[in-house]
Amino acid sequence: MTEASIRSDSSKCELGCDCRGDLKFTICSRAFFTQLPSRVPATTELLDLSDNNISVIPERSFSKNRKLRILLLQNNNISVIEDGGFSQLEFLQKLDLSWNRISTLTRGFSIGLTFLRELQLAHNCLTSLDSQTFLHLDSLQRLNLTSNSIHTIQVRSFSSMSTLRQLHLENNQLISLKSGIFSMLRSLEVLNLARNKVNDTEMGVFTPLTSMTLLNLANNYLSTIYFKTFLNIHTYSTHILLEGNPWNCDCDLQRVFRKLRSVHRLFLDDYDNLTCMEPPVLKDYRLMDVDTELCLAETVTVLIITVTVVITVLAAMLMGERKRKKKKKGKHWTQQGELSDESDY
Repeated sequence: MTEASIRSDSSKCELGCDCRGDLKFTICSRAFFTQLPSRVPATTELLDLSDNNISVIPERSFSKNRKLRILLLQNNNISVIEDGGFSQLEFLQKLDLSWNRISTLTRGFSIGLTFLRELQLAHNCLTSLDSQTFLHLDSLQRLNLTSNSIHTIQVRSFSSMSTLRQLHLENNQLISLKSGIFSMLRSLEVLNLARNKVNDTEMGVFTPLTSMTLLNLANNYLSTIYFKTFLNIHTYSTHILLEGNPWNCDCDLQRVFRKLRSVHRLFLDDYDNLTCMEPPVLKDYRLMDVDTELCLAETVTVLIITVTVVITVLAAMLMGERKRKKKKKGKHWTQQGELSDESDY
């Protein structure tokens, strides 16, 4: 690049930014911006505004930068995104909004992002998701919501994302997984729910996920699980992670895991590391070390009860037979004769 062209590029570039590659790459990170720069070359395809102090994304903020394909806004102070803030970015493929202070996403947040493939929203302050949150993200393939404070996901929150392949929800505040929250995610391959507070999963919650290859439920509050919850995962091969949950190691849990391990399409990759929390006598024991003994006491109890019942029945029958014989033997010969005479008539 000639000296003249360098001066030309510099004249089109905001002070504090570095414009490169024939003005296709505009780097404005760590420039101490408190608002979006006004002089960004119209030819820019990658705009890096990370590590600044920007707090608001106004409506139609990037109307002069319609060629943007990658927009990096991580590590700012963003708390407000006005409706249509990204509405002019029809070619945008990656949007990084991680490490900000975003607590709500309005219905107009996703307007214009029809061809977005990757959305990073990790380390924000989101608390809930609804059916309007991601309404226009028809082409999204990767959504990262790690380390927010999400405790509620309404039914059909991801209904527009039929092409989504990875959904990261680890380190949130989810307690219960209701049927319908993952509906329409037929292309989803990775679902990461680690480090939440999940203690209940409805039986049909994973049924729509017909392409899922990895389900991570590690480090939640699960004490027991239901066989049909995972049997309803109709895929060719799914790896399931369950380590770090407070398992209640009883006979029912043993039966569930024994059946799950017999399903050829399901792989419990960390089964060897599952540890018991309850009962106290088994705390910190590995499930694999005690699973063959969990039903032993129950089996012995059932056998004892069965034997006791059988003995009681036999004893009752024997006593009845003895009483009958004793009664017959104790009758006077005249009584027996009278009975015989009566029988002759």
